[in-house]
Amino acid sequence: MQFVFADYILNTDKRELTKGSEVVAIGPKVFDLLVHLVENRERVVNKDSLLDSIWGGRIVSESTITSHINALRKALGDSGGEQRLIRTVARKGFRFIGDVREVPSPDTFNPPETEPAETDEPSGFGLALPDKPSIAVLPFQNLSGDPEQEYFTEGVVEDIIAALSHIRWLFVIARNSSFTYKGRAVDVKQVGRELGVRYVLEGSVRKAANRVRITGQLIDATTGGHLWADRFEGTLDDIFELQDQLAASVVGAIAPQLERAEIERAKRKPTESLDAYDCYLRGMAKLQKGAREDVNDALPFFYKAMELDPDFASAYAMAAWCYFWRKVNGWMTDRRQELAEGTRLARRAIELGRDDAVALTRSGHALGHLMGDLDGGIALIDRALMLNPNLAAAWFLGGFLRTWRGEPDGAIEHFTRAMRLSPLDPEMYRMQAGMAMAHLFAGRFDTASSWAEKSSRDLPNFLMVIGIIAASHALAGRADKARQAMQRLQQLDPALRISNVTDWLPIRRPEDLAMFVEGLRRGGLPE
Repeated sequence: MQFVFADYILNTDKRELTKGSEVVAIGPKVFDLLVHLVENRERVVNKDSLLDSIWGGRIVSESTITSHINALRKALGDSGGEQRLIRTVARKGFRFIGDVREVPSPDTFNPPETEPAETDEPSGFGLALPDKPSIAVLPFQNLSGDPEQEYFTEGVVEDIIAALSHIRWLFVIARNSSFTYKGRAVDVKQVGRELGVRYVLEGSVRKAANRVRITGQLIDATTGGHLWADRFEGTLDDIFELQDQLAASVVGAIAPQLERAEIERAKRKPTESLDAYDCYLRGMAKLQKGAREDVNDALPFFYKAMELDPDFASAYAMAAWCYFWRKVNGWMTDRRQELAEGTRLARRAIELGRDDAVALTRSGHALGHLMGDLDGGIALIDRALMLNPNLAAAWFLGGFLRTWRGEPDGAIEHFTRAMRLSPLDPEMYRMQAGMAMAHLFAGRFDTASSWAEKSSRDLPNFLMVIGIIAASHALAGRADKARQAMQRLQQLDPALRISNVTDWLPIRRPEDLAMFVEGLRRGGLPE
């Protein structure tokens, strides 16, 4: 079983706690403590319960329990003062208060003893793998016990195939080929060989009364290894709308897992084997980390991808997006030249990728920031959403541009949709940052500071987020916290002033700009 909360995955089968793609170092007893608290999150866990479950009934000192709780909080980025995940209930015990989602463990298979050799073709007879990620969606099992529900099960799978087919970087096997496996016990490795795909998605649908549950699992067909598993539930008030929603949720969850798996695969390949797509993936791996040195490292990979494939629209778009990220964090060294280069790359991406949702999304957002063309950027991202309505990045980057255009409530709807589509997204801190700014412009200062602080835990050097923390605390009357954030803001960008805020962020509405500037001024930003 896996428990998903905040940015963490607790895998009880592997006895592993992960944050993003990183394993969190945690001692055996501390791990057991976390499992016990999460499994009993509906109640306060007292000392006797901890002694029985963690220490096998052996008496230990209060300081031992306290030290283990502190170690657990440190592993989770929590603290005794903050208590955002583990709450101390005076004279009663402890309770895990984070929002937890249970999903089936993907690690129910026996992994190979050694790492399989990297190859462009699966072993044995079969079709060669295409030159981009490839997937087949097999017919889902109908667990309803009602043959009449087959139409619903098939409809969900057909919607998933259609949605995946909108992702340009993905090779998707057509429905007619996938459905030849209906009613057959299959070996996913054999399916991979016969269809020439690296990934297989399989699952089930259970419909009872007015509710339906869909489960799905993504498998690497070259090894048989499980990469992802999840379940989705809903009511049948409108069966066709629900079918679309469930398919969108599944696709939104699968796409980042596929991209992550491809990034990890590319990173394992020898450097001399790079091609355009592998360069692109390596650049993405760097860019997702968000730090200055990571962006500096990402750009050459995107330029190399363009050199190897001059028509690779997404590579141009992501390079343009690197320049946006340098601008928003105050990292530009030659502002005029970098703005011009970012704009050139974005326009080239649009020329090459008129039907590429990723290219339109990143280049549209970059143009909104680099040129201040919010309307044009939103139009490009809206087109991307028409091409791929399940692209989380399009939802949250469209949310940012709507925030700058003065539509905070519409922006919040976009950020919420992005988070629902991709709850474990490596770019979650960006979505949280967008939520923070939108709530700030809506006058909800406490909510704004809460979202901004969540974002800063994953990327402490995100200049915009630190600015939001300073402004929201100042506007809410929390002068000490505002000054602390302002000190950090000025460390990150000593050149930032009230007079150049408009060069930093493309805020259109005068009242939004006035509110943000007033918060920064009260926090102590010089004129």
